[in-house]
Amino acid sequence: MDPELRRLLDEQAIVQRLHDYCRGVDRCDAALVASVYHPDGTDDHGSFRGLGIDFAEYVTSRLPARYEATMHSISNPIVRFTGPDQALVESHVCARHRRVDDGQTVLDTFGGRYVDHFERRDGEWKIAHRVVVHEWDKTERVELAFPPGRFTEGKRGTEDVSSPPV
Repeated sequence: MDPELRRLLDEQAIVQRLHDYCRGVDRCDAALVASVYHPDGTDDHGSFRGLGIDFAEYVTSRLPARYEATMHSISNPIVRFTGPDQALVESHVCARHRRVDDGQTVLDTFGGRYVDHFERRDGEWKIAHRVVVHEWDKTERVELAFPPGRFTEGKRGTEDVSSPPV
């Protein structure tokens, strides 16, 4: 295969893993989150340090208890190949978490970066090690812009409208 085409396909596979991670966290789909890590892949998420597959269970079980909804957005992914089957990937992340505090809607926003070491093993690019870098955060009380019921509401798990039919 043409080396430039191979590089583009590899980059796309890596970026798809980043998107799968965000979708998995926001839909609280532990299996999807775990699928982006190699079995021995690690995650340093500040409050959690350990195997990525354990982080998948940790985050998807804790988010619903505290937040009504979350939205993780990845931008500016920079993929630097450090070998034929290794890449250092830096991505900006903006994570928004909606909760209710004393009857008031609150939005917690985290701005940071994912610094990931990806490896291709058995033909699949997955995270071998992730470090979450904090840049900024804020909490703000917000007034809802749209009344409940105006739009289809997002749901976690397989009940969401975006989930494929079984």
